[in-house]
Amino acid sequence: MVEDAPAKVNLTLSVLGRRPDGYHEIESLVVFADFGDRLHFVPGGPGGQCTLTTRGANAAHAGDGPDNLVLKAAGALAALSPSLVSGAFRLDKKLPVAAGLGGGSADAAAALRLIAQANGITREDPRLYAAARATGADVPVCLDPRTRVMRGIGEVLSPPLHLPPLPAVLVNSGVALATKAVFAGWKAPAQRAAVVDLTGDLAPTGRDQLLELLSAQSNDLEASAIALAPAVAKTLAALRALPGCRLARMSGSGATCFGLFASATAANAAAKALRSSYPSWWVRASVLGA
Repeated sequence: MVEDAPAKVNLTLSVLGRRPDGYHEIESLVVFADFGDRLHFVPGGPGGQCTLTTRGANAAHAGDGPDNLVLKAAGALAALSPSLVSGAFRLDKKLPVAAGLGGGSADAAAALRLIAQANGITREDPRLYAAARATGADVPVCLDPRTRVMRGIGEVLSPPLHLPPLPAVLVNSGVALATKAVFAGWKAPAQRAAVVDLTGDLAPTGRDQLLELLSAQSNDLEASAIALAPAVAKTLAALRALPGCRLARMSGSGATCFGLFASATAANAAAKALRSSYPSWWVRASVLGA
């Protein structure tokens, strides 16, 4: 049994305030890339704990111990349904870790889908959503990886949105950023752009219209991330200098940044140029929201 775990990209990210419990209220337009990690599952007997092995370029950074979100998600679902069939996971870890791409959350969501499939649980079963929430703030949106607006701390999801796909280049210079540290450094802006409603009749139907709307938004965590890791600013500058780059922004809490382009041809050419200039960087051309 196999599930893909596509990379999550925050096209916008507004931090609306800090809550009394220490979490932050956010509003973010989330899309998914056409690539990511891959999770395999071999069902075992009923009860017991799931196991995990990892392989791939970023396996060592992801680890296979109890802190991996795959095992946390499996444990959270098992706590709600102790008689579920468990099994052995194998994770092909392709995405960089602590990179603002939701890789661990996507892996956890894939684990929940696999366990559900092995146990005849429907994707709409409320236990899956409850286990996702218990595992991490980004896991619920990754359960059904389609374009949405996420609110609250990530648990309040809009219906799927149908927006034009966006050719993009994703870049990570090798810097890892801790989400907690980036949020801790956030400072409320003096002025905030109005959040654009992309639902219903207001949804853009063309790529140029969507890019115009995105340009009026921001990622409120960029300044904090750059203060912790100046390499983020260098990455953004490199993207903005590429021919045809329409918009460059950091994803999530960083440090991965994305550049949006008018065509897949332009994005592929930009990725090739970046790899040549910065051979140590992780660079990937993609189509977001396809």
